[in-house]
Amino acid sequence: MARTCRTHEGGLPVPDQKVDIKGLLRSLPVFEVKLPVFDPAEAPDEPVALFLDWLLAAVEEEVPEPHAMALATADAQGRPSSRVLICKDVEPGGHWYFASSATSRKGRELAANPHAALTFYWPRQGRQIRIAGAVAPASAERSAADFLARSPGARAEALAARQSQVLDDPAGAAAEIEAARARIAARPDLVAADWTLYALAADEVEFWQADEQRRHTRLRYRRTGAGWTRRRLWA
Repeated sequence: MARTCRTHEGGLPVPDQKVDIKGLLRSLPVFEVKLPVFDPAEAPDEPVALFLDWLLAAVEEEVPEPHAMALATADAQGRPSSRVLICKDVEPGGHWYFASSATSRKGRELAANPHAALTFYWPRQGRQIRIAGAVAPASAERSAADFLARSPGARAEALAARQSQVLDDPAGAAAEIEAARARIAARPDLVAADWTLYALAADEVEFWQADEQRRHTRLRYRRTGAGWTRRRLWA
């Protein structure tokens, strides 16, 4: 597909001249930085320990937003949707946590089909982690604690917003958010009734390490009762 664009001084295309989008995409560089080495033989017996090692390495190397992850859900008919949100916690048993309104699209889909997948991607290190499993709401107490740990602005947005619904009146929505701010100021312990902390219990966790020569390394953990099996996969 070609589109009309012109070129910035730095060489990047902007609308105005014909550009071969397919050619442009194929020409974009990948893995231009020195990538870390990953030896699966030295990986721990369970995936959370390896996840935390990679996460801490990403934090130390100042990878932008290393706690951001893609969450993929599906409705009752199996139609998928995905979005990026923040990982709230990770527990040794293989549970990854995220939060949302239960009435949002992802909340409704999880109610109908309580299975999901997570993906972390840190391009600066050429690392990707894929996690899949069943999802269940955490306790009301943990959900409330998560909500109260959010900033006042984020709490006001959650109290006022009808997440994923059509927004016909932006000015009215802004007024509702301001009203929610006032409610929070008057009641700092106020919690949105539909705010939910979710736990994904991983059945499978896959670690992918890129290689400049495309000899990528994939290591998959699968839950087997109380433990895990590890297997190398073809890249």
